[in-house]
Parts: sequence; structure tokens; C-alpha cells
Amino acid sequence: MTKTILRSFLAAALLLSARALAEEPGTVTIQDPTGDDDGPGTYTYPTDAVYKPGSFDLTEFKVIPHGDTVEFRVSVRAKIEDPWDSAAWGGNGFSVQMAFIHIDTDHVKGSGVVQGLPGTNVRFAEEEAWDRVVIISPQGPTRVNSEIEQKCPQWKDRIVVPRITRAQGKTLIAIVDTKALGGPPQPAWGYQVLMQSNEGFPAKSDLLTRKVNEFNGQHRFGGGSDYDNDPHVMDILVPPGGDPIAKQHEILNKWKRGVNEPKPEDLVVVPMVYPGAK
Repeated sequence: MTKTILRSFLAAALLLSARALAEEPGTVTIQDPTGDDDGPGTYTYPTDAVYKPGSFDLTEFKVIPHGDTVEFRVSVRAKIEDPWDSAAWGGNGFSVQMAFIHIDTDHVKGSGVVQGLPGTNVRFAEEEAWDRVVIISPQGPTRVNSEIEQKCPQWKDRIVVPRITRAQGKTLIAIVDTKALGGPPQPAWGYQVLMQSNEGFPAKSDLLTRKVNEFNGQHRFGGGSDYDNDPHVMDILVPPGGDPIAKQHEILNKWKRGVNEPKPEDLVVVPMVYPGAK
């Protein structure tokens, strides 16, 4: 009887702990519809079987403060797997997905970065520039930091490589130091999550990102352009109101076609989402 009571007590304590975590003060949750993992509406997955349907279909984004750390959760429609055994190359227990979490901490024009990270082919409005970006990558921190140093060292103080990166079920989890974000999350902060795919052998100018070409291939997305001006993004968050899928397609379609060497103004502008805005 004593063991039964003890087990019941422990189960109740774990349930309360889980509820407390879910209701942590300052938690932010942003939902995203399913079935929009096609970028501007035309993108298709690579043909290799490791890119399972729903692998890049963003469904939910969460920010959970924990005092000295902040936990970010990015969920997709498919179970996250490790077909390439990332542990063998110092990875984080998954292989295919990668997410860039952009954060606007002040909503002040001219205070942040308007360019997207190398290889994403996006930009941000001046009044919604990002101040921090958290990279959730299957690559270990040594590789990620090396890529940052080589390809965008000017932003290394703004790019946050998590203390812990892992996958659980359909969710990517990143735990970062609160001080690396400039302080605890505030209600006025804006967020944008770009769903991408990890590329272990990226182009010289790309930060571990997988390209979108005109036609898909074994390890290439299709439905875009062979010029380097289409957004290399499968799914994003969109501001509330209207049809979110149609809105995403509209946002990601605004890039200039047929440009061999695109200028910044030829790329799409992705918006921040401000869940605390009134």
C-alpha cells in the first residue's frame, strides 16, 4: 500500500510540475497551420526518403523563460528522426531540420540587422530588424560557430548557439542563456522562425542552408529558381489575421525573378510576429 501511495504521489508531483512548466510566466506560444511547408506555394521536397512529408511543416513555436535560461521549442508535423546518425559527427540527435529563430527585442528602426543569414535569401523591414537569432542545427556547436566565423563574423555577437540542442518527438528544443538574448523575454518582443534544412556541405557563402532549385533532386528542394534570389525557406510564422497560408504564399512570392546577382531589394521581406502586441 505504501508503494502504491508513493507512486501516486510521485505521479501527481510530476503532473503538477509539467503543468507549472506549461504555465511558466512569460511563456509565448504561436501556432502555425499545417500544410504550408511549400514556401511561396510552389516548393517541393527533395526526392530522398529521409525528407518525410511534414518534416518542415512548422506547427507551433514556444518561448519558455526559466530564470537564467530560456527554452525555445519549434514543432513540426512529422516525427523528427536521425537518419544520418548525427552522433557520429558530433551532432545533436537529429539530421534533417534546421530552424533560425529571429528576435526583435526593441522594435526600433535602425537598431538591428535587416539582412537574413547567409543562404536564406530573405531580409527584414528596418523597423522589424532582428537583434538576436538562435540557430537550431543538427550540427554541434563547434561546427556552427566555425561557420559563423567564416560566413558572418560581423554578427557573431548577435547569433546565439544554444547551450543545449535536442529533438523530442516532433519538436526541436534549444536552451540558451538568458544573458545571450540581452535579458529575459519581454511581451513586446517580436519573433520570426524560418524552417530550413541542414546542409552538411553548403555553398561557400551559405550558413549550413539547403538550396531551393527550379527542379527538386535527391537532396535539393524544387519549385524555386536556379538563380540565387528565391527565399530558401519552407515555412515561416505570419502575423495574425486573414488566411495564414495565403498570407505566407504572398510574402514569400515577392522576390525578383530572373536576376543572376540579386540586390537586397530583390529579396523577400519576412515580417516579425509580435504576440504581445495589443
